[in-house]
Amino acid sequence: MNRYVLQRLALVIPTVTGVSLIIFALMRLLPGDVVDILFGGDTQADQRTLDQIRENLGLNRPLVIQYLEWIGGFLRGNFGVSMRTGIPVAESIAQGMPVTLQLAVMAIFFACLFALPLGIIAAVRRNGFIDMLTRIVGLIGLSFPAFWLATMFLLISSTMFRWTPPLGWVSPFVDFGRNMQIMLAPSLLLALQPMAIIMRMTRASLLEVLRQDYIRTAYAKGLHNRIVLLRHALQNAFIPVLTVIGVQFGVLMGGSVIIEQIFSLPGIAFLLINGIYNRDYPLVQSTVLLLSLVFVLVNLAVDLLYSAIDPRIRYD
Repeated sequence: MNRYVLQRLALVIPTVTGVSLIIFALMRLLPGDVVDILFGGDTQADQRTLDQIRENLGLNRPLVIQYLEWIGGFLRGNFGVSMRTGIPVAESIAQGMPVTLQLAVMAIFFACLFALPLGIIAAVRRNGFIDMLTRIVGLIGLSFPAFWLATMFLLISSTMFRWTPPLGWVSPFVDFGRNMQIMLAPSLLLALQPMAIIMRMTRASLLEVLRQDYIRTAYAKGLHNRIVLLRHALQNAFIPVLTVIGVQFGVLMGGSVIIEQIFSLPGIAFLLINGIYNRDYPLVQSTVLLLSLVFVLVNLAVDLLYSAIDPRIRYD
């Protein structure tokens, strides 16, 4: 087990290196000068002052040196300082990460809450009413993006029912009830697409397992349907489903940008959008790299859970 974990952690190095190089290059390829944007496009600013600011920010140094200084600081836990606000990036991330994390956790919870039982019923009662219903829901979930559904939800609720969900964010440790009122609508809307994916995977995986010889043998021995399903079929069918759940959680951590903007949630989206608009290199680079690390570590945790689900899997 320890050897396997070390091997997987070793693979994180090239992954993180590739992501860091891509985001570093993309930020430098964005049009516009960082210092000019900081000054709001003021053409009357003294050129000597602009050059001094570039020097203070390290923008006059070679790109290789800029990259090495940034990635070296990131590995030491120093994410840099925002060019726009002067606030440490780590402090800004610490303020926004709880919002995004709660939104992703609630969304994946609701997705699994509906997707798993519906997928199981659809597989057991193939071509039945529930199966047809899950196909329709899955098609809708995959066809309509969450930000469009969120926009339509706000439009319909405000124009037809004269009601809008509460916006902003309140910590659950301050007011749990208010927090749930705020987070319920965006998390449900964000959960629709992963719910469709998890539901389809659950159905397909369980159908494949139910066709296996050992399942027919279990039925031939006279075992009850519930015992065959719970003890034999689901255990083997859940491994690919768990993989999809882990991937979807990682996607939700970085894919809730527009939802957070629509519902005025001060999460990672607020940091990224403002950082990109202001060409705030340290903020955007460190935030994206941290999200990629979360994605990789979530997938590692999912791999380690395989052995808990299926005792035959061993990491030697």
